[in-house]
Amino acid sequence: MITNRLQELRDNKGLTQKFVCEELKKYGVYIDRTTYSKYETGSHNIPCDILIKLADFYGTTCDYILGR
Repeated sequence: MITNRLQELRDNKGLTQKFVCEELKKYGVYIDRTTYSKYETGSHNIPCDILIKLADFYGTTCDYILGR
């Protein structure tokens, strides 16, 4: 569920993974595109602190990203 929501949020805004990673630096999150891709595919779990920053970036809630 998380992976679908992350990709959906990004795609709906027409953003690339690379762009998201660059913008997340403004929130104090330093991840590369490969790591972000692994979050979207579900091959890596998203740490709580990064999940919170992603929710802030996308203007949504952690609950939405988590599918709650």
